[in-house]
Amino acid sequence: MRLIQFENQAGQRQVGVVEGERIQVVRGVHSTRELGLAAIRAGRSLRDEVLARGCEAGPDYAGLLEAGRVLPPLDHEDPAHCLVSGTGLTHLGSAATRDKMHQQGQQDEATLTDTMRVFKWGLEGGKPAAGEAGAQPEWFYKGDGSIVVRPGADFPVPPFAEDAGEEPELVGLYLIGEDGRPYRLGYALGNEFSDHVMERRNYLYLAHSKLRFCAYGPELRVGELPRHLQGRSRILRNGEVFWEKEFLSGEDNMCHSLENLEFHHFKYAQFLRPGDVHVHYFGTATLSFADGVKAAPGDTFEIAMGEFGAPLRNGIAPTEAPLAPGRVAAL
Repeated sequence: MRLIQFENQAGQRQVGVVEGERIQVVRGVHSTRELGLAAIRAGRSLRDEVLARGCEAGPDYAGLLEAGRVLPPLDHEDPAHCLVSGTGLTHLGSAATRDKMHQQGQQDEATLTDTMRVFKWGLEGGKPAAGEAGAQPEWFYKGDGSIVVRPGADFPVPPFAEDAGEEPELVGLYLIGEDGRPYRLGYALGNEFSDHVMERRNYLYLAHSKLRFCAYGPELRVGELPRHLQGRSRILRNGEVFWEKEFLSGEDNMCHSLENLEFHHFKYAQFLRPGDVHVHYFGTATLSFADGVKAAPGDTFEIAMGEFGAPLRNGIAPTEAPLAPGRVAAL
């Protein structure tokens, strides 16, 4: 089952099930978060909650996407209660990267860079036995719900940015129940838009490079994921494919299990506030930046994977004024 959130002709929020060309509208609910809370209270899965409520015929899906009326598939009405975060160094990457890792694995731990050391820890301990905690991944904060743009919308680029690069990733979508436990509603495609030039200057600038807008969706996939996932990441320029590459994900292509990544995020008590939404990017091994490509305003990113339905598309638009001037006024 795949779900979307969208705005109807009256501007009201609705939740829909993707079935063919037309959306089936879930009865009696106005947001995925509301649907999830109801499922938790009833002690049933998100799928069963949808089936219990039933659906009615809705609008044409392609028309919703074209009109820009499709919303992120999970959000919070108060953006401050939506935490966007991610983990890095989680995917095996290319064969060359793995070979290099194997060679360095024979060296003394002190000779490895910090990046390679964390990656090595993931290779060795990122997939523990069920119920056990494995190696910690790299973790970063992106922002709250205010930095999320809807599918089809442009990413604003602040004037201080040095790069505007895509990162095609899987995203976990979570809701904290009234019992203080995290519940996974499902997964989505994501573009964890970042500033790779800034990050390359020094790895301690990674935290700065992640404080950019992002997108995920348009669909939320309910249920477990296949262990091997294969998608395409593209940049379109003037309507033509300017750059394109395959990207792999799923646990067969990762050095951490999804359960381990989730554990090391939700082990922190401050992330367990009832009612909050969490959007967590699981990492990637494919970047156009690594191929020497520089995206520009007017380009369109397209991230596609058959298991997630419609592709995620977003453009780039420079901001006319600083989003945060950085000047402090004394009182």
